[in-house]
Amino acid sequence: MHELELPDRYGEILAALKARVHSAHLRAQRIVNTELIGLYWHIGRTILEQQQAAGWGGKVVEQLAHDLRSEFPSMTGLSRSNLMYMRGFAAAWPEASAIVPQAVGHMVQQPVAQLPWGHIRLLLDKLDEREERDWYAQRAATEGWSRAVLEHNMLGQLRQREGAAPSSFDGKLEERDARLAQAISKDPYVFDFLGLSKDAAERELEQAMMDRIVDVLRELGPGWAFVDRQKHLEIDGDDFFIDLLFFHTEQLRYVVFELKAGKFKPEYTGQLGFYVAIVDDLIRKAQHAPTVGILLCSDKNESVVRYALGATSGPLAVSSYTYDNLPAAEQQALPDAERITHALDGIDGD
Repeated sequence: MHELELPDRYGEILAALKARVHSAHLRAQRIVNTELIGLYWHIGRTILEQQQAAGWGGKVVEQLAHDLRSEFPSMTGLSRSNLMYMRGFAAAWPEASAIVPQAVGHMVQQPVAQLPWGHIRLLLDKLDEREERDWYAQRAATEGWSRAVLEHNMLGQLRQREGAAPSSFDGKLEERDARLAQAISKDPYVFDFLGLSKDAAERELEQAMMDRIVDVLRELGPGWAFVDRQKHLEIDGDDFFIDLLFFHTEQLRYVVFELKAGKFKPEYTGQLGFYVAIVDDLIRKAQHAPTVGILLCSDKNESVVRYALGATSGPLAVSSYTYDNLPAAEQQALPDAERITHALDGIDGD
């Protein structure tokens, strides 16, 4: 069979049309989602108003769900439980202007209105405060979090951890730069996906981080890029090795990570500061922001860290890391392995 001879620039034109179709498809999906979220908010607002004005109870809501499903049999999401989520949605975000488009072409500004319904239900289930819900909705909408990532970040208390690492950035960097550097730190870092125990050695931690580098980058946050592990530096014949070297693409700065499988010691800041100075002098380009260092240790005494950072000459932060995503209070509420085994034995005995 004779092969069709394609005209010049056909491939280029096809690629451009594919990109346009993809773009139009995404815009259409966003428009459909915006309309659906607006509809759900309106249904929820109606239920809320009627409960307050006419005393609608659970049976009436159940009947409403039945009647709506009868009228729209091909439409999902009209169960009684979902209608109650719609009510909760309208109660949590009562401003119509924040959710429902006011005119054709109007772009909804509230981040929560840009999220899929499953994300919104998760916000309602896991968080109680409007400020918390708005913060996570903003990040989810901006960074395109999946529902699983949103749940992981809420469970891991991302908002409380971001920018929380004690540091020497103030005074070592210009004011604006210090704020930016502080914003990309966390305390603690949650490495629950590594599958390690608390007694894992530094080399085990480093190798596990390399094996799950995509998950590590997700935990670090947006804008991070991995550069090298055990980065070799030679100073007049002396050899030194940096545990992990990253680059923040939004802030245009190198970030040196040193791993310590144990409690923080003041001398660690001297070693990290030395590495930061070398990277700043030998690797950093003129257009880059100043290099910073982050020391990761499994435990730390906050007072000791504060004194050590006060004595350092470089821009450093000290963070702890954990292999547990649940907060300490929730971990303590879980039954230990012995109690679970005993309970299972009891079931087997029946």
